[in-house]
Amino acid sequence: MLVSLPQRQHGEASPVCLYQDREEGDVDQGALLIGGVFRFAQKTYSLPLRGVWQSNSWPVEVRRWFYGFDWLRDLRTFGTNGARLLARSMVASWADRPPADPVARESGVMGRRLSNWLGHYEFCLSTATEGTQQLVLDAAVKEARRLSALLPLPPIGWEGLAVLRGLLAVYMAVPHYDGFFKRFEQQLPLELGRLLGEDGIVAERSPEAQYRCVQQLTAIQGMFTTLQWMPPDCVPVMLGRACAVLRAFCHGDGGLALFNGSQERGEKAVLELLEQAERYRVVASSLRKGGFVRMTAGRSLLLADVAAPAPHGMDRLAHAGTMSFEFSHHRQRLFVNCGAAEGGAWQRALRSSAAHTVLVVDGESSSDVGADGHVTRRPSQVRCKQRRQGRVQEVHMSQNGYYPSHGVIWHRSLFLEPSGEELRGCDTVEGESDVPFTLRFHVHPDVRVEREDEEIILHAPSEIWRFRQTGGVIALEDDFYMGRCAPEQTSQIIVRACAGRDLPAPTGEEAAGSGSSRAVKPPRRQQRVEWVLEHVPL
Repeated sequence: MLVSLPQRQHGEASPVCLYQDREEGDVDQGALLIGGVFRFAQKTYSLPLRGVWQSNSWPVEVRRWFYGFDWLRDLRTFGTNGARLLARSMVASWADRPPADPVARESGVMGRRLSNWLGHYEFCLSTATEGTQQLVLDAAVKEARRLSALLPLPPIGWEGLAVLRGLLAVYMAVPHYDGFFKRFEQQLPLELGRLLGEDGIVAERSPEAQYRCVQQLTAIQGMFTTLQWMPPDCVPVMLGRACAVLRAFCHGDGGLALFNGSQERGEKAVLELLEQAERYRVVASSLRKGGFVRMTAGRSLLLADVAAPAPHGMDRLAHAGTMSFEFSHHRQRLFVNCGAAEGGAWQRALRSSAAHTVLVVDGESSSDVGADGHVTRRPSQVRCKQRRQGRVQEVHMSQNGYYPSHGVIWHRSLFLEPSGEELRGCDTVEGESDVPFTLRFHVHPDVRVEREDEEIILHAPSEIWRFRQTGGVIALEDDFYMGRCAPEQTSQIIVRACAGRDLPAPTGEEAAGSGSSRAVKPPRRQQRVEWVLEHVPL
C-alpha cells in the first residue's frame, strides 16, 4: 500500500527521507582513494582528473564497478574530512557532467549508483551547499526516470534487486515522484520470482550472488523500516529462505564456498550481514534444486556443484566448474576451488575448469566463456543421484561437457564415511578411445603438503590427512589461490590418466547419456582413478 509522505517544498534541496548504508567498507581502499588512486583486480588506476569522467580509459569491468559508486563506503569507513570532501566532489562532478559511456547507463550500474549516492548522502552531502544538494537530487531523479523506463529488465541476476533498490531510494528522497514507487512495487515480486526459486537459491548458482541477494533484500527491508511501513510480504519470506541457503553455502570457518565467482569473504562479513537480515538461524537442508549437493558427517562438510552453468543472463559469474567439490573439516578447508577475480587475466583463468577440483580432459574446460563474459558452451546433460548405503553418504554424477571435443563422458562418485574422517572418490572417463586427462585437487593455502612415496600428506593446523590413489600417476604442483582477494601460493595434487580398459557395449539408456542427437559409436574404453582422503589420528 502506498502511503503519502510530505512533499518536498519548492526550493528545498534536502531529501525527505533517507536509508543510511551501514555496510563496512575497505579502509585500505579508502586511503588509496584519498591519494588519488584505487585498486581493482590487483591493478592500480588513477581517479578522473578534476572530476572529468570522460577522460578515463579503464577496462569495462573497472568502469562497471567504479561507476556504481560502491567505493563511497570505503571513503565513509576511512572517515576523515578529506574523505568526505572527495566523495562530495566526485558525486557532484558526475551529477554535473556524467560520462556518455554506455556502461554508465547499464541498469545494474545505475541502480547501484543511486543506492550509493542516497545511502551515503548524510556522509558526503548533508553539509554541502544547497546548490550542490539540488544538483545531486535533480540528477538522481533524472537517472531514476531513465531506469524506470528500462523496466521490466532482462535477466541480470542479483543486480535486478539493486535496480529496484535504487528506484526506492530516489522515491524516499523525493516522494513527489511516486511513479518510482509504483514501478518498484509492481516489479519486485516478478524479479524475486525470477531470481529466487521457492527454495531460496539464487538463479546465478553462486554463493557470492547469494550473499549479494541477501544484502540487497536486507537493505530494501531496512528502507521500509525507515519509512515506518510494512514491506511487501515477499520480502521477509524470500529473505528468510535466502539466508538459510547462504548459511548452507558456508564452510565451518564461517566463510563462503568458492563456486561460480565467489570468494571466502570471511566469517565476520557473513555473520554481520545475517544478523542484520533476520533473527532465525536456519540452515537449508538441501541445495539440490539449485544444482548443489551438501553432505555433512562428523565435523566434515562436502559441497559439490552438480549442474551446468547458469542460463544466459544469469551467467556473468559462472565458472566451468561442473562436478567440482570442496571439502572441509571443522574450521579447516582442505580441498577447494581456486576462487575468483573481478576482471582481467586472473578472472579468465579462474573461470576455467583447471582452477577447480575437477577432472580436466586434454587441458580444456567443460564449458566455454565468451569475450562478453557469458557462457557460450556448457554441458547439455548433467546427472546426479544422491543416496545412502548404510551410514555412508554417496553422490554419483556424470556430465557430457567433453563429448563434443573428445567423445567421452565423465562420471564422478563421492563417498563420505559417517565419521567424516574419510572421503573416497572414483572418477571415470568413458569413450571411444583413451584420452589424456588430469585430476586436480586444489589445496587450501593454510594446509602444508608433502609427498611420501606414492602418498600425499596434508598438514593442517592440529591435524594430518593422507591422500592416495590407484589408476593414475600422482604428482604435486605449485598453485595459486584467490579466495581471499589477493593471490596466495599453495599446492595442488595432480593425478594423470593411465591407459584404460575395454568395455562391453552399453545399453540403449547408457548410450543416450552422450546427449548427442546424431548416431555415435558406443563407448568402448574406460579410464578410472580411485582415490581416498583420510584423517590420520595423532
